[in-house]
Amino acid sequence: MSRPSQYLVSVQEVAVPMSDGVVLSGRVWLPEGAGPVPAVLEYLPYRKSDSTAIDDSVRHPYFAERGYAAVRVDIRGSGDSEGVLADEYQPQEQEDALELLSWIAAQNWCDGSIGMMGISWGGFNSLQIAARRPPELKAIVTACSTDDRYADDVHYMGGSVLGYYMLPWASVMLAYNARPPDPLVVGDRWREMWLERLEANEFLAEKWLSHQRRDAYWKQGSVCEDYAVIECPVYLVGGWSDGYTNAIFRMLEGLSCPRRAVIGPWEHVWPEQGVPGPAIGFLQEEIRWWDHWLKGVDTGIMDEPLVRAYMQDSEPPRTAYDTREGHWVAEADWPTPNVRQQTLYVTGGGLADEALPGVPTGSDGDGPLATPPSQLVHRSPQTVGVDAGSWLPYANPADLPGDQRQDNARSLCITGAPLTAPLELLGQPRAGLTLSSDQTQGIVAVRLCDVRPDGSVALISRAILNLTHAHSHEHPTPLTPGEAVTYDIPLKAIAYTVPAGHRLELAISTSYWPWIWPTPVPATITLHTGAGSRLTLPVRTPQPEDADPSPFGEAETAPPLANEILSERRPHVTISRDVASGVVEYRMRRSLWGARRLPDGLEYWDDDPCVFTIRDDDPLSATAECARTLEIGREEWRTRIEMTAHMSSTATDFELSATLAVYEDDDLVFSRDYDGRVPRDDAS
Repeated sequence: MSRPSQYLVSVQEVAVPMSDGVVLSGRVWLPEGAGPVPAVLEYLPYRKSDSTAIDDSVRHPYFAERGYAAVRVDIRGSGDSEGVLADEYQPQEQEDALELLSWIAAQNWCDGSIGMMGISWGGFNSLQIAARRPPELKAIVTACSTDDRYADDVHYMGGSVLGYYMLPWASVMLAYNARPPDPLVVGDRWREMWLERLEANEFLAEKWLSHQRRDAYWKQGSVCEDYAVIECPVYLVGGWSDGYTNAIFRMLEGLSCPRRAVIGPWEHVWPEQGVPGPAIGFLQEEIRWWDHWLKGVDTGIMDEPLVRAYMQDSEPPRTAYDTREGHWVAEADWPTPNVRQQTLYVTGGGLADEALPGVPTGSDGDGPLATPPSQLVHRSPQTVGVDAGSWLPYANPADLPGDQRQDNARSLCITGAPLTAPLELLGQPRAGLTLSSDQTQGIVAVRLCDVRPDGSVALISRAILNLTHAHSHEHPTPLTPGEAVTYDIPLKAIAYTVPAGHRLELAISTSYWPWIWPTPVPATITLHTGAGSRLTLPVRTPQPEDADPSPFGEAETAPPLANEILSERRPHVTISRDVASGVVEYRMRRSLWGARRLPDGLEYWDDDPCVFTIRDDDPLSATAECARTLEIGREEWRTRIEMTAHMSSTATDFELSATLAVYEDDDLVFSRDYDGRVPRDDAS
């Protein structure tokens, strides 16, 4: 949906010189006749001329139509910008941004006030650049991003290698960094720029695996190192199905600058896209934010609640939803007095808590059921986790976790009695588990589940913990076999209503493939029940205003850029088991783009199959393989990038390989083989 705009919009390409001579390529949407106006910057490596052209067209003109200079710039070494992109979130990227902001503020169409916005990479660098305190930057909007590059990104999770994304993301970077600039924008220098990128292109998995602890490499660009350095206002945006939601709650508590947050049921998408629905009118919300902080207009946005969150109803588990049923709730503060911490004890008989309706208590009614401590021994098969869904859902039909019965049947499960009243959760559940292991290292995957009356099991929240990292990701400590230790495990933040008649279930496994790369030797854990093991739930008291309708308007955007679909997206996930060998294959294809032709004749096609394999009884059988083909061209100009990558491990090393072949027309112009071996950290 779109609404009438205030200004007509003109578009121009800009070349922004950096102090070292590199020129960044940008695009600016300007409101005609508005005079000098505030600017809103989005700064990405994802190529304004092709891969984000359609997304850019529905947002940036919207801002310009309402009196803003909307600026979209390709990061150094990406798209049509000169130079080399060596890695993610590097100091060079931030230094360039400071120069870029100064350049924008000096233009005759800008009044000197600038905001930054972005989702994912653009959300990351909005925070990182805010931490540099450039005087021109007055406010930011950061969506689906993180304050901690080690704890919450595509490389590690809970101190364990994130198998689901370590190799796939490294393969994305290898292929993406091999794409050529557009001759229509940069002219005859396109081939020279392209060859410079190809020669410098690295297979980054080797670098990322060389930092298995939270060292200085990950601290750089992690704004949680010092929240106080961010002084400009921050609008935090996320979704319960996205991979980065925990960072919102950390920043709500850690930041001292003006801030607001909205969290919907969404995946890794902007709220006006809203998958799963309901979508909201977030572009209108952004205009209210920019009007307040960049134009000094009192829009009332800072008088509204600190947090707006979508309270999801329990629904039958599915791998995709058009819309999640539920309602919006609001909190003026975080932490909020409306959420209390409710403890359930892990006993030999299940989850028990006197204050939880429907769960039996002791004979005097004053405490948890007096069940003698017991020891529950468990080792999971390596294939637990194949029903986990995507770590970073992108609105594909198989991205969300479906019915958890199969994974839970091969896990250690502690189940409560049916609830006699609904239970509304908002925030992070925590599992306090007293565990011992027969190995010096190991992981646990902990899931909080909703067992429905029909027997189906929906995932509410989860967490991964590398047990050697329990007290520090920077200085992990090997386990002492047989020693019982109580671990505090915060689960992912959630808003979810568990209805009466449903049961809560805590599922614990020692594997979670393909999300987590397995430890070299499978561990058998012993769960010590009793007072030392418990589940703490953030139970929210419903408020009278929760019955109000959505506080947001209907989703609207600028009209999308006209484009011709040459082939549809065909995402899929298939899971198969070879009965003879015992090998389980998990195959996925995100197929983010399909094939498109843009109005200037440029055609863009992208394909990205990945396969993860493992055998139930052998963690060293784990492999990940990724391929990617990218085709970019226009009329007589045609380029193709073909990439394959492989990851496996021995008891002592991670083994990596990749091949890159790049073609102009059908002529090979560049090829390289990459091979690497990285020692496994004894505590990882």
